[in-house]
Amino acid sequence: MPEHPVRDGRGVNGGIDTLDSLREHLQWAIELEHATLPPYLCALYSLDPERNREAVEVVGSVFAEEMLHLTLAANLLNAVGGRPRLDTPEMLPSHPRRLPHSDIELSLVPFGPEALEMFLRIERPAPAGAVAESDGYETIGQFYAAVEQGLRLLCDRLGEQEVFSGDPARQVHAAHFRHTAGRLVVVDGLKSALTALAEIVEQGEGLDHDEVWDGDRDVFHPERDEVAHYYRFQELKAGRRYRRGDTPQSGPTGEAVSVDLAGVRPMRRDPRPAPPGSPARAAQEEFNHTYCALLHLLEQAFNGSPRMLSVATGTMYALKAQAQALMETPDAGPTFEYVAPELRRWSVGGRRRIVVLRDGPYVVYGGVPLRRKRKIVSAGNDALTWQTHEHLETEDTYALCRCGHSSSKPFCDGTHAAVGFDGTEAAVAPPYRETQHVHDGVGISAQRVGELCVHAAFCVGRTRPIAEMLADTDDSDVRSDIMGRIDHCPSGSYSYALSRGGETVEPDLPQAVSVLEEENGLAGALWVTGRVPVTRSDGQPLETRNRMTLCRCGHSGNKPLCDGTHRRIDFREEPGPLCDGGA
Repeated sequence: MPEHPVRDGRGVNGGIDTLDSLREHLQWAIELEHATLPPYLCALYSLDPERNREAVEVVGSVFAEEMLHLTLAANLLNAVGGRPRLDTPEMLPSHPRRLPHSDIELSLVPFGPEALEMFLRIERPAPAGAVAESDGYETIGQFYAAVEQGLRLLCDRLGEQEVFSGDPARQVHAAHFRHTAGRLVVVDGLKSALTALAEIVEQGEGLDHDEVWDGDRDVFHPERDEVAHYYRFQELKAGRRYRRGDTPQSGPTGEAVSVDLAGVRPMRRDPRPAPPGSPARAAQEEFNHTYCALLHLLEQAFNGSPRMLSVATGTMYALKAQAQALMETPDAGPTFEYVAPELRRWSVGGRRRIVVLRDGPYVVYGGVPLRRKRKIVSAGNDALTWQTHEHLETEDTYALCRCGHSSSKPFCDGTHAAVGFDGTEAAVAPPYRETQHVHDGVGISAQRVGELCVHAAFCVGRTRPIAEMLADTDDSDVRSDIMGRIDHCPSGSYSYALSRGGETVEPDLPQAVSVLEEENGLAGALWVTGRVPVTRSDGQPLETRNRMTLCRCGHSGNKPLCDGTHRRIDFREEPGPLCDGGA
């Protein structure tokens, strides 16, 4: 990135001379990078991929790299001790709007000439020798040049260690981000910070202001060099690709690029909310809920839970279907309105809770301990007890696989989106007490809800099932055996009281999630204990109980609860297909 003079005054770099100002401007960078996402998404989702494969590749690759730039900006802000903010109303003003702290106007339009001209304005390279501008910038490159100068100034004045004081654990690294030819830089000092800034600018503008190339290989065509964002859009506008020897002045002179404007979904420019109560308005609200879930997940990823980035990128698959359905609705389209957290169905509750994402994973909040438990069985395969095998390291917020295909089980890696997981949940069941079947013995009343059974087999025993043993409960040893077996029932399908209608006696279980391994290496359910609340994706809470089991094979007929199907399909913790991420 070239050196630019530092000048005093509004609109130039004179403002970035304190750590607070640096953090403020890096938050602006996050807002800037995010602001490009809705326009790119609308153009991308309006394209018919069968008729516009090359345009889909171009817009899709630019969108993926803007996500990379957003992540790089968050890494930069975290590295200097800031806190990235994405889940705020300021992120979603109505369109048309300005690019933050700039006069570049953004609108939501389908792919076409208007969209291309807007994208060319967004990605326009800074002229050679242009001054750095920390506010009111004319090009994004000039803004980042001001950030670079601020970093250099503060490192000279305060020392590099004082400037880069952030927690390294908050950095998102390459293991958390895929589907781009760019580099995800872990920022831990001035050198890596400058590398991150250069990555952002070069992917947008090209190398050294006089190259169309960005230094990477084309993600869709590895045999080719990749052109920067601005020049990718020039290719679509001109109908030709750049080839070696072409310059910004010559324009593209290579092979033809096909664009079929008839293969574009119609969409109203800058869609407005449909009438309240209409199907179109309901669809817009559903889209807005999903997009705000994306912002929430990104904020979690950038604030101490980096693994959540793959969950966030997976959420974009749901956005795609919702946006395309809206584009097919006359006079409608995605509105990108902010939904307050208290209105988001599943996003409110106590600190420790589990949320089921629609067609996605379980998101666990509040640092709920995660461990593995192994079933101990007799020589004859009779279930005896559970043994805690291993405590798993987690972030304060983490996501657990629900589709059964993650390559990093028990954690989610976003594969649910790539495989088209259908996580449709069963209807909410009545409370336990309303559906239980009660069988009395002497000094014990056994209660059972068959729909909760996961076939862990503790109720079967070495000789006969609990239902038969109740006749002999005048024997205290038999009664004690029944109580012990029921205490080991992970789903709580079986419970007991000391008398009919009496208070249920529950084992003392900690707040935790246990990944169950059953006999012969069979992968079992997720065992939630200690009355950790679980909320469905539609916002309805499951009955809070001391113990319940959640499906993680993806095949239960009682989602999100386990119904024992993992046993029938012989579910194992073998690696699944990798997810590409992206949109």
